[in-house]
Amino acid sequence: MVNIAVLGYGTVGSGVVEVIRTNGEIINKKAGQEIHVKYVLDLREFEGDPVQEILVHDYNIILEDPEIEVVVEVMGGVEPAYTFTKKALLAGKSVCTSNKELVAKHGAELLAIARQKQRNYLFEASVGGGIPIIRPLNSSLTADDITEITGILNGTTNYILTEMADKGAAFEDVLKDAQSKGYAERNPEADVEGYDACRKIAILTSLVVGEQVDYEDVHTEGITKLTEADFKYAKALGASIKLLGTSRKVDGTFYSMVAPVMIGQEHPLISVNGVFNGIFIHGNVLDDVMFYGRGAGKLPTASAVVSDVVDAVKHLNENILTIWEQKKYALGTYEKLPGRFFVRMAQAADPESQKQEIGKVFGEVRYVEADGVEGETAFVTGTVTEGDFSGRIAGFGQVRSVIRVDF
Repeated sequence: MVNIAVLGYGTVGSGVVEVIRTNGEIINKKAGQEIHVKYVLDLREFEGDPVQEILVHDYNIILEDPEIEVVVEVMGGVEPAYTFTKKALLAGKSVCTSNKELVAKHGAELLAIARQKQRNYLFEASVGGGIPIIRPLNSSLTADDITEITGILNGTTNYILTEMADKGAAFEDVLKDAQSKGYAERNPEADVEGYDACRKIAILTSLVVGEQVDYEDVHTEGITKLTEADFKYAKALGASIKLLGTSRKVDGTFYSMVAPVMIGQEHPLISVNGVFNGIFIHGNVLDDVMFYGRGAGKLPTASAVVSDVVDAVKHLNENILTIWEQKKYALGTYEKLPGRFFVRMAQAADPESQKQEIGKVFGEVRYVEADGVEGETAFVTGTVTEGDFSGRIAGFGQVRSVIRVDF
């Protein structure tokens, strides 16, 4: 029997306990041993819940118990999760987590400690919820030179964008709906401003390059500025707007970004809607592969955590090699990244003169009209770098929207 402890009895923590109790027989068979939840750490009481019998409020009880082999950290945030995780690893206990903020910030350091102690720091659930992506990058795709990872990495924003597209609703109204259904937090900033997706693409990129990619270096934009008109134009273009986290290798260097993008019908992520996530990977040998599933939620995320627990139990005194060194990786300057852009601006009193000016600045462009939108000039540019585009668009007043284009 292997004893484990769960730090945090919130949505994911309670899900971990539920998954182990529900599928215990299957899980134990795959682990090769019985997995027993000995402690659950939380500051709160849970009267009437069977967890109350194993509930503790002092982390040192778990840390100092030699019978605890695996710690499940599902507290969220950097502190005290970082301190608790580091102490557990130094004490010779493996740690499994869903905490993307902690993994993105301290993953390389914690992996190094685990390697030193011949234990494991596993974080499958930190990206994509129940979608297996970390393990495939570490084991299944190791024969490839990965040149691109692009993903819909946040279920909250994907739900909001899907509803705005399908119902023609305003961002604020759909956000309230998402909150009422439990898809969005009371404070949705991390989701709607793109920070959550940013941390996840930083983790995936770190694993691909084998070095630390700081999420603060990833250019990040959210979805709060999108309007109903943007979706009308997208429909006219036969496109869909998605919040994408992208890392792409150009001339040997990775460029990373999180931003709304108009994607066409041929794009592999076009059919990923609602709260689902999708991750597209391109390798020089494999070519294209897609991972799709529920990117969040109690049981899908808990399932991924428990799969890591099984892996940790199967490798109790053996480190599973994960190449992610603490050396900082220098991402390419995003201003040098080439792309195309959709632009909306207020229509001038003399539309033809305005179009002539646009032509002088951007060269040949594709003009777009949308049903129900008047008083605007909208167009799609040719390929220019991010920095070049910023310089060119700065000379125009009353720009209402800029969205990157991939079709």
